[in-house]
Amino acid sequence: MADFIKRAGPLPERPGMGDPFTSLAHAIVFQQLAGRAAAAIYGRLVASLGGEMTPRALLSRTPDELRSVGLSAAKTAALIDLAGKVTDGTVPLGELASLSDDEIVAKLVTVRGIGRWTSEMFLLFELRRPDVWPVDDLGVRNGYSLIHELTATIAPKALQAEGERYRPYRSTAALYCWQAVHIKRGTTPAS
Repeated sequence: MADFIKRAGPLPERPGMGDPFTSLAHAIVFQQLAGRAAAAIYGRLVASLGGEMTPRALLSRTPDELRSVGLSAAKTAALIDLAGKVTDGTVPLGELASLSDDEIVAKLVTVRGIGRWTSEMFLLFELRRPDVWPVDDLGVRNGYSLIHELTATIAPKALQAEGERYRPYRSTAALYCWQAVHIKRGTTPAS
């Protein structure tokens, strides 16, 4: 890993959205959609909410109004569930700094449409937590395998064990794993 980091150089900046609720709503909208289509739907959604992505704004719209911007029924239900759980305190976004990574994941996965992977990406990119190791992410698994010149992609369980050596900075190791994939493909990471 150290040799790869020397070759790859500093990681590119990947700023978060600056607001936990907006970040999570954005993640829900973008799941399983091509970037352009998701961006268009998200843009229409924010415009329909008067330019602000807040729980109150989302809950002030009917499901049909939300669906009219191009959201699927499942994404509509997920956004309403997120807004409701933030409003009722099930997902206490104002208290994230005091919660451990595992506590945040446990709260987030109660929201329809948010699983472990989305929670880990939120920890990494929005909260910039230093010790996130998303072992189920194919990019991390592929990058780790490239860096360590493995003949096959490492399995999640094996990657979990390997990650122990990078504590308490597994987030940096994960970002370099993604960087290895981008270098191999000749692409740059999306911001």
